[in-house]
Amino acid sequence: MSLHANDDVLISVEGRVGRIRLNRPKAIHALNTGMCAAILEALTAWRSDTAVEAVMIDHAPSPDGDPKYSRGFCAGGDIRMLATSGADDGAAARDFFRVEYQMNHALFTFAKPIVAFMDGITMGGGVGLSQPARYRVATEHTKFAMPETGIGLFPDVGGGWYLSRLPGRVGQYLAVTGHRLGGAECVALGLATHYLPAEQLADAKARILADPQLIERILADLATPAPDARILGDRDAIDRLFASDRLEEIIAALEADPGDWAMQQRATIASKSPQSMKVSLKLLLDGATMPTFEDEMRQEYAVATRVVQRHDFIEGVRALIIDKDNHPRWNPATPEGVSDHLIDQIFAPLPEGEAWTPRQQ
Repeated sequence: MSLHANDDVLISVEGRVGRIRLNRPKAIHALNTGMCAAILEALTAWRSDTAVEAVMIDHAPSPDGDPKYSRGFCAGGDIRMLATSGADDGAAARDFFRVEYQMNHALFTFAKPIVAFMDGITMGGGVGLSQPARYRVATEHTKFAMPETGIGLFPDVGGGWYLSRLPGRVGQYLAVTGHRLGGAECVALGLATHYLPAEQLADAKARILADPQLIERILADLATPAPDARILGDRDAIDRLFASDRLEEIIAALEADPGDWAMQQRATIASKSPQSMKVSLKLLLDGATMPTFEDEMRQEYAVATRVVQRHDFIEGVRALIIDKDNHPRWNPATPEGVSDHLIDQIFAPLPEGEAWTPRQQ
């Protein structure tokens, strides 16, 4: 039974399962405001609907074998729209963040089990969709990342909450560098709960639809041991070289280390927005002790509404998404140029009438 007429996200109830299937293949199912609003409406309806016992989130299957459908679960958000809005009055961007974060919060507080299939690219907005789920399924195709510092943004959609709770300094490393994780690494770090071969996904979904009370048993029966997680071999270096919450000290540690791994990270960091990296480190520092997820989203909204209208985001989207010259001109151009005062301004709470609030249930 279809519940919402939105071609970009297919929402229905099948048996006792509420289904959310992202359906924007040309954009690797990246989220727009309408998609977030439709998902939020469905979650609000299903919260008190006793006929819905669980929720499943994935992307729609290809109707004709189109390979665009299989590239990923969700590549993020509508970056071009955000940059266009940010260069203007920012109203459309603020509306997007408000609705997306309400959706993220509704997922986080949803009492019924949610299972998300992180098959393929799972980045940005896809992380915000998958991480609140009780069951998070990775495959050999999973490519998980929060790459926002490369376009002048920051790991939002709850990134300050999720990344700050990863072991050691892995979250800070992922936030600053945008490093991509494979499915096995997601399992090893707790970002995924199960590792299934992609060929088993159709069977898993069919079994869950048949009996949603058995999700845990179904996934356990079909799961296979994940391959070795490469990132675990880098843990010592990550914890040592990314130990500081100050970007300048991280860079100094990397420069003082003669190893190839440190040199690679230093080169990666050199391409990222200094402002975004400092925002990200502050976000995780605060997120580690944030009282509630609602508080996290309130702070991220304040930060997002400011960052989206600043030079680095508009320039980052130009360089990497629009012109694709891959040479963004960051301003400030150096970490030293990003003052503590600027970061404090970006993180200042919004006035009461402008602050983010969750959707009333």
